[in-house]
Amino acid sequence: MREPNGLLAAGRDLDARRLLEAYRQGIFPWYEEGQPVLWWSPDPRMVLHLDELRITRSFAKVLRRIARERRWRLTLDRCFERVMRECAAPRDGQPGTWITADIVAAYSELHRSGHAHSVEVWEGDTLLGGLYGVSIGRMFFGESMFSKVPEASKYALVSLAATLRKAGFTVIDCQQNTGHLASFGAREIGRAAFLRLVAEFSALPAPDWSGMSPEVPDA
Repeated sequence: MREPNGLLAAGRDLDARRLLEAYRQGIFPWYEEGQPVLWWSPDPRMVLHLDELRITRSFAKVLRRIARERRWRLTLDRCFERVMRECAAPRDGQPGTWITADIVAAYSELHRSGHAHSVEVWEGDTLLGGLYGVSIGRMFFGESMFSKVPEASKYALVSLAATLRKAGFTVIDCQQNTGHLASFGAREIGRAAFLRLVAEFSALPAPDWSGMSPEVPDA
């Protein structure tokens, strides 16, 4: 379907099994409370090739400051559902959220089965920011991020990129084009090319996430 771009189907049910199968086909859910479950596969697709990650000069200064002050720390899968709920919290300029209670429940089930993961940024015991996504084999599908202080979600993103690269990943699915993601080097590719990436990398053996630690990004 061309209008709206990438809308494939509408349904009622949302569970972890159906989610996992959808991601294997390059499809993800995105809908608002009160709507049927809408399934999407946009063309073009925004992706971040990890060897193309770009750190701007201004953000490199931020990374050096974080390293110097040693006040922020990173965790992996410390509080997945909390990260989801923070991502769902109201934001300025947004009337609602697509991260419904059903979405939280389904992705939390994926997390318990080892297919969804989060990165958290802390200062002491205060959660400053984070992100979450789905992982199949060595293909990672980014979903959402949040930040309570400037730069926290960016710090989580570059940590995720470094962590995935170390674990043998090549690409992160970013779904749709945003200036924020483009500033890190993400770019659009056609759906057919994207589906080839999904088929190739999701078929690879998955890493042992329980033995992984978040990488501290270099400036």
